Amino acid sequence: MAKKQVLDKETAFLQNERSQVLSELENLRSAMLNEVDTEPDEGDAEIFEREKTAALIAVLERRLQDIEHALRAIEKGQYGTCERCGNPIEPGRLEVKPDAILCMNCQREVEAINKRNRGRTPTRW
Repeated sequence: MAKKQVLDKETAFLQNERSQVLSELENLRSAMLNEVDTEPDEGDAEIFEREKTAALIAVLERRLQDIEHALRAIEKGQYGTCERCGNPIEPGRLEVKPDAILCMNCQREVEAINKRNRGRTPTRW
């Protein structure tokens, strides 16, 4: 497949993912706003569900950032290039994770650094 076709396919996939994430975020935020704030007892299931929803919102917001970052990289002609070492990101990696910004070697290194620094702010690179 030609590079332009691959980029067009990845762009369409990422835009679709972006739409889905935005829709899910809207639904979750709306659900949280519609919940009644009462004085629940400690350990109340509603508190647990609210915390779970807030955590899911945080994960989806991060996913949205990653997707938008990848779309900007496509626009700039930098998609598929590792932001850490400048080498091409493996095609198989991009197929599985189209918003990847690091090649597998750099991803492993960053994860190892983050594992050693657990408890501190993670390295984004």
